[in-house]
Amino acid sequence: MSEATHLTCEFSDNGLVQQLVGPHNENLTRLEQRLNVVLHSRGNIVTIEGTPAEAARAETALKQLYRRLVDGLPVDMGDVDGIARLAQDQTQKHGAAQNENTAELFIRTRKRHITARTPGQAGYLKALQTFELVFALGPAGTGKTYMAVAKAVEMKLAGTVDRIILSRPAVEAGERLGFLPGDMREKIDPYLRPLYDALYDMLPGDYVAKLLLSGEIEVAPLAFMRGRTLTNAFIILDEAQNTTSVQMKMALTRMGENSHMVITGDLTQVDLPRGTKSGLQDALETLQGVKGIGHVSFTHRDVVRHDLVARIVDAYDKRDREKAGTPE
Repeated sequence: MSEATHLTCEFSDNGLVQQLVGPHNENLTRLEQRLNVVLHSRGNIVTIEGTPAEAARAETALKQLYRRLVDGLPVDMGDVDGIARLAQDQTQKHGAAQNENTAELFIRTRKRHITARTPGQAGYLKALQTFELVFALGPAGTGKTYMAVAKAVEMKLAGTVDRIILSRPAVEAGERLGFLPGDMREKIDPYLRPLYDALYDMLPGDYVAKLLLSGEIEVAPLAFMRGRTLTNAFIILDEAQNTTSVQMKMALTRMGENSHMVITGDLTQVDLPRGTKSGLQDALETLQGVKGIGHVSFTHRDVVRHDLVARIVDAYDKRDREKAGTPE
């Protein structure tokens, strides 16, 4: 067992340190729980007690949280959890380098500032900045759709693109679309609700309504994209595991000049009829090795919802591996 060590972090702005430690030191308490250290704050100094490795991770996490505050970004409990997770998932050498890099990776919208809370999300943000077409795969709760919508909103606000197209295939997960009440729009809207929710998280409600009315933001089922060429647009195809191969090819070939596209999906949650190959799986196989395409794969370690969600995803993955006879 390693001997305990003591590290001292001194910060220049007492006001920011108060935000760093949080009301009643709740942020420090959370870091203690996450990183297995003991933290004490006095004035502009925070002392760390723990093993050398644990103390080094806590030092990195504290400096990263303080840098967020210096950059004018808020620090809430989710940010504390995320930065602690980043520190846990890497060695001190790589962790420090990763945190320095991710400090520059964030998305600004009218209502939110989104930063990476896991190594997978850090890679995703970098891919969104680097590639015009990105495939993002992984379980629920990893931020695949949310961060893509945030990037789309950021680019729209900056004038980099003229419009945002958000789409999903209207495939029922054990339900029948035709039996839902209302007209076609009312039938389809429930399938698109997660995309609306993300938009309203990024922008004021009246502004979202204005952009929807003008067509600068379009939320529509995948079938509505057929025959179109989408230029100067940020296109997100969500739940892409439920596309057929024909639908996926159609969607990918909608890209026009100055278009960006993100394809998100979870290949463990396919709702297509039995025997129908997922268009997402087909695209990944067909486009393997094609230059200019970003690929990001999330795991249960990237789930940023309730801690229990990550454990649920892990349990299902473990069961599926055991059924398939594949190793960990």
